[in-house]
Amino acid sequence: MRKELQVAALENGTAIDHIPSEEVFKVVSLLQLQKLTNRITIGNNLSSKKMGTKGIIKIADKFFEEDEINRIALVAPKVNLNIIKNFEVVEKKNVSLPDTITGIVKCNNPKCITNNEPMQTRFHVIDKENVELQCHYCESKIKKEDITLV
Repeated sequence: MRKELQVAALENGTAIDHIPSEEVFKVVSLLQLQKLTNRITIGNNLSSKKMGTKGIIKIADKFFEEDEINRIALVAPKVNLNIIKNFEVVEKKNVSLPDTITGIVKCNNPKCITNNEPMQTRFHVIDKENVELQCHYCESKIKKEDITLV
């Protein structure tokens, strides 16, 4: 018996590959894919030689801005981004955390002004490799495993 994985080929759009399986739906949320009307293919718990299992998301006719993509690095710092035009990968990108993250992570300090006033959160990335953030306002530090998305 032949085993074959069939995921629709993209004519134009973005494929986000090598997402840790447990982070696939966080990536969907971070990029707010549920708000798009584009065709979206999500594969999860797929076999991967490098990772054991992985996820992949393909979005037709959508090309992301750099700041949108860098959000993914919060939960999946090693994903590959493939930009596809006319069924060909025309560009491969790796994501990287920006120096500052605004409006997508909640501060874990209940006394922080961002939890008590209607204002956007702002974090400085103090460790890009292990993903550690520091609140701009109260200076609380948050490790990757403790990040809560707004």
